[in-house]
Amino acid sequence: MSKLVEIRNQEMMCRERALSDLERRDFWLAKAEELEQLALDEIAFHFREGNGMPLNRIAGTIVPDAGASV
Repeated sequence: MSKLVEIRNQEMMCRERALSDLERRDFWLAKAEELEQLALDEIAFHFREGNGMPLNRIAGTIVPDAGASV
């Protein structure tokens, strides 16, 4: 769960940076959106893992095992 906290902290810092760095505002907001999606993926991973569904992580996304029934 500490990974989720770190991702959310980074997201918050990007959103704060977007407020102060108007020239690169779009960049910081896009980065914050990426981190938000990563946090949601992390939550989904822990939820599914807690429900006994085996999962694999591939390039920051979560993919069910081929042998697992969805």
